[in-house]
Amino acid sequence: MRSEQDIPAHVAIVMDGNGRWAERRKRPRTFGHQAGLKTLRRIVEHSGRLGVGELTVFAFSSENWNRPKAEINRLMDLFMRALDRETDELHANEVRVRFVGDLTAFSTELQEGVRAAERRTRDNARMILNVAANYGGRWDIVNAARRIARQVAAGQLSPDQVDESLFAAQLTLAGNRDPDLLIRTGGEMRISNFLLWQSAYTELYFTPLLWPDFGPEALEDAIQAYQARERRFGRTSNQVRMKSA
Repeated sequence: MRSEQDIPAHVAIVMDGNGRWAERRKRPRTFGHQAGLKTLRRIVEHSGRLGVGELTVFAFSSENWNRPKAEINRLMDLFMRALDRETDELHANEVRVRFVGDLTAFSTELQEGVRAAERRTRDNARMILNVAANYGGRWDIVNAARRIARQVAAGQLSPDQVDESLFAAQLTLAGNRDPDLLIRTGGEMRISNFLLWQSAYTELYFTPLLWPDFGPEALEDAIQAYQARERRFGRTSNQVRMKSA
């Protein structure tokens, strides 16, 4: 791995494959979700050691409500217990936790747990962990458009004032750096409605590893692949070389 300055500042992960990992072992899908939580803990720890400043993980999409009710109930139970158990350790390691998505769909108890974790860790500065729960990229964009439309209708904003910066300021990760690297485990080659706006120039990395099998070494492999790429942002290779010279 190259120097610390080549480490992506913001990594996003679609944590896919928990259910299939469990099924291959002839275990309930919820067994895979438990294993996936352990993997997340290892990846957060290793990301911090590598110098990643921000990690955004897709924990529960707005489409996941279509899964069997028993699996959803178990996921919510795991989510609640993880909040209770993990917040202390994250806080001790100076990790700030943020939740993004429509949390109103969750139980009052879970919402209170989420807010308590955010309050407790809000002053931590070593690393940011964004947990996308009941989140969808299209939902995020529509909500931003709706807020801007209300301001225009109220005469607080002119349509001509709406530009990319103003729009981005209405998104759930407003003020945060866009992801440099987006990793998807599980073998699927799509981003599944995750951070659609924010990933316009993000480097994408797909791995066949199921999420519970994605350890620190696999994370380093993904970062090495990222480091080997030339990020041009619409410029030519020659322009990029001249700027870095």
